[in-house]
Amino acid sequence: MKQALLAVFFTFLTLNTTPGLADINLEATHKEINTTVWKAFQDAFQALDGKALNDVYADNVLRITSDGIDTQSAFKEANVTRFAENIKNGDRIALDFWLDSRQTNETTSYDVGFYRLAMTTSAGATSTFYGQFHIVLKNIDGSWKIAQDWDTSSIGGRPITAEDFARKVPDQF
Repeated sequence: MKQALLAVFFTFLTLNTTPGLADINLEATHKEINTTVWKAFQDAFQALDGKALNDVYADNVLRITSDGIDTQSAFKEANVTRFAENIKNGDRIALDFWLDSRQTNETTSYDVGFYRLAMTTSAGATSTFYGQFHIVLKNIDGSWKIAQDWDTSSIGGRPITAEDFARKVPDQF
């Protein structure tokens, strides 16, 4: 009986002293993340502004794609180069996404969702791409930044499709 009471006590103590869980206003934190990260990300992508997009990321980022792992932030220079080429070609990009799940404490948020990227060329041809992302956000010196960025165009070997994306309405930030 004494051991059972001790187990209950330590469980209660642990649940009520986990750092960051009791002291955070999740609604306010999620609103801040939505505005400073997700809206900024979407706006920069659609404006083809590589510098603004890169500003949403931390200085040190772990970026994982089907092409491999980037621990040197080489993708940031590629963002600038790619968007400059898109602008030169007269391309336009529309980016929509929705969050499927989110776990947040005072310093870290883990956001999972689906995206749809439509690129329209100057000739009017549109290509649409779908994918899933897993993003780790860190609160660095008072600002939320993307610290880890993983995305894929398939799950379990099956391509992500328009039907997958249509399961929810895109978030409005």
